[in-house]
Amino acid sequence: MSTSGIGPEYSHLIDLRQITDAPLVLEPDADARRRLAGRFGLTAIPAMQAKVQLLREGEQLTVHGHLTADVIQACRVSAEDFPVRIDEPIHLRFVPPGGEIIPDEEIELTADDCDEIVYEGTAFDLGEAVAQTLALAIDPFAEGPNADAFRAEHGLGEESLSGPFAALAALKKQD
Repeated sequence: MSTSGIGPEYSHLIDLRQITDAPLVLEPDADARRRLAGRFGLTAIPAMQAKVQLLREGEQLTVHGHLTADVIQACRVSAEDFPVRIDEPIHLRFVPPGGEIIPDEEIELTADDCDEIVYEGTAFDLGEAVAQTLALAIDPFAEGPNADAFRAEHGLGEESLSGPFAALAALKKQD
């Protein structure tokens, strides 16, 4: 949610009483994408679309689908803007209060498990949930195509990284 008090940057309310079997396509307009870019520290979000299927099971609602987005973000090395394509599955479950997993309960999660979001009343904000899915898909340590050239030009080798950044760089080299 936005801290400005005017609500989320992208809102798409779904009323449980009006859910159909038809797939749903969510596409934030240019203004919403601009606000989302500011929220997530991106230069821009030229395009964003989520295609989802809603399945109601009593008071719970499962959302499965896919999010695609074109974002422009700054390289973590050179700060130069570069385009990134986000292509992320969406697996969410909206549950009423008391329907969520109890934190002290031991559970085993698999990659197919849904993120659970608690809602109150008869509606929930699917737009905010899609925005959060985008936020989680953004690589905060992404490097642009000119990162290596920038390092070489400025004498910045991987050895100049320390602490958690060095550990992340080492992990990235293993991929």
